Amino acid sequence: MFLTTVVPNRLNVVWLEGSTISIIGCITQTYMYCAIGCTECHLLTVMAYDRYLAICNPLHYNTIMNTRLQHLLVIYCWVFGFLVTQITLCFLCQLEFCGPNVIDHFFCDLVPYLELSCSYKYALQLEIMIVGIPILVIPFILVIISYIRVFITIFGISFTKGWKKTFSTFSSHLTVVTMYFGTILTIYMVPANGYTLPIHKLIAFLYIVVTPLFNPIIYCLRNQEMRTVMEKLFRRREKK
Repeated sequence: MFLTTVVPNRLNVVWLEGSTISIIGCITQTYMYCAIGCTECHLLTVMAYDRYLAICNPLHYNTIMNTRLQHLLVIYCWVFGFLVTQITLCFLCQLEFCGPNVIDHFFCDLVPYLELSCSYKYALQLEIMIVGIPILVIPFILVIISYIRVFITIFGISFTKGWKKTFSTFSSHLTVVTMYFGTILTIYMVPANGYTLPIHKLIAFLYIVVTPLFNPIIYCLRNQEMRTVMEKLFRRREKK
């Protein structure tokens, strides 16, 4: 969904060397992008908690992380992501435009879209900062805390084989978290007046397109069953 929200329009922009979009269409894309991005942040946080339980509290893992809790956590991520972003949506719908109408970006991102408005934007900017705390800051802190506890537990393992086995259980998720949070925090921590520089468009491309593209590759390569199936397929092709 993250890719579908942004990539088709980006391809259209690249192919035609520019494109047009209605205000309603731009607001819709911004809302979907923000909502799904928020959901992604919380899903990654839940996965970090899952790895924490599996490594730091393995004897109680099945009791705590049961099917019911899994369903509740996933539902929470999706519901929270789409509900909290509706606050931003309400502010976006009240904006007025009376000047430039060219977005210097390959999709309707929040900040460059906001720069085109001639309305009073302080309330929306304040709302973005406040909402950004539960969307980005708190999940990132929880991920850091989870992995600090995980690393403390791993360093307490004396034998190398056990260390490698434990590391393999969370290395794929840690890779995705580093790529996603690293890029998204970088792009939203820079000053707003420098947001449309080419380097920031590149960073946006990394966390919107490249990270989702690598997700299935990273997780599949860490899955023993997937590797076994791939090995069988290669062997069959070699025999043919």
